[in-house]
Amino acid sequence: MIVDILTNPYVTQILIAIAIFGAVLQIVPGLVYFERKLSAWIQNRVGPNRVGPKGALQPLADVIKLAFKEDVTPEGSDRWIYTLAPVLVYAPAILAFAVVPVGMEIQAVNFPSLGIIFLLTVGSFGVYGLAFGGWASNNKYSLLGGLRSSAQMISYEVALGLAVISILMQSGTVDMQKIVADQHGLSGFAGLGGFLDWNLFQQPVAAVVFLIASFAETNRLPFDLPECEAELVGGYHTEYSSLKFAVFFLGEYVAMLTMSALMVTLFLGGWHLPWLDISEPTLATKLLSVLIFTGKTTVLLFFFIWVRWTFPRFRYDQLMHLGWKLLIPVALANLALTALSGVMGWNWLIPIPGGSVDAAGGH
Repeated sequence: MIVDILTNPYVTQILIAIAIFGAVLQIVPGLVYFERKLSAWIQNRVGPNRVGPKGALQPLADVIKLAFKEDVTPEGSDRWIYTLAPVLVYAPAILAFAVVPVGMEIQAVNFPSLGIIFLLTVGSFGVYGLAFGGWASNNKYSLLGGLRSSAQMISYEVALGLAVISILMQSGTVDMQKIVADQHGLSGFAGLGGFLDWNLFQQPVAAVVFLIASFAETNRLPFDLPECEAELVGGYHTEYSSLKFAVFFLGEYVAMLTMSALMVTLFLGGWHLPWLDISEPTLATKLLSVLIFTGKTTVLLFFFIWVRWTFPRFRYDQLMHLGWKLLIPVALANLALTALSGVMGWNWLIPIPGGSVDAAGGH
């Protein structure tokens, strides 16, 4: 009876979804600790070293500290929107991760006909949380942070969307599992084990645009203008304390994880590695695919953190100039070139034997 229940495909999918969401929630505290240690290493400091071995329990201590801090609601604030804003930052980020394939045939929710469209649509709702939090706090610094975040995220979503459309045009599908499969073994260039099939090399311009836009979408340095302590004290979360403050930053780290996972899926071949054939969906290959995907995502998370503690912050006019006058025109030109290459049957680096992109999106 129990075996029948566990082997039911619906029950299996529910268990996979629970496991993925549970893993994401466990990754975030580790990511916080990793960032504090890495920033200390970059700045020649020790970092957390008191709570637990090598300071490993510092994230737990932070949560306990925030849980017992006084939860202050500013006078004159809109109490309901003020309380709802952190949830509107966290919920879209975690829901967007639901459609990311973390391994072969492994994702919390599979929407073949929506896929990445669902991710981009749900993820874009995060801007409402930042804007609502800034406005509802009844604080001028917070309001300016909310306005900045709205303009910044809307602006860079255009460039990010154009980069994604280039990938969708090349793959001919919005199914993220098929986008990953499309980056494996297309060129037949066995010398590098299919390494050049990754969209990082097939669509290098889109990859660079997507990477830059992902920093702006997650409000990470050098694009953390909505916070910008030197100008806005704390920006949109100036008036937040206790667990509301923690939920804001939980949402930021989950969004960073989602963007890194999406970058791996769209441009770095997903769970594929050169010279390693894991096309057969067995239990061993599925587990191996999850490990490969996790490793690639970890490298990108390291890059996010390294950039934050290495580069200075942009001025706001430089931020908007980069988005509207550079990234968007470049992304549009790349989109036009992608369309032309699809019509003419070209491939970016290696001619595909025997063909062009057909009407169904195959090569």
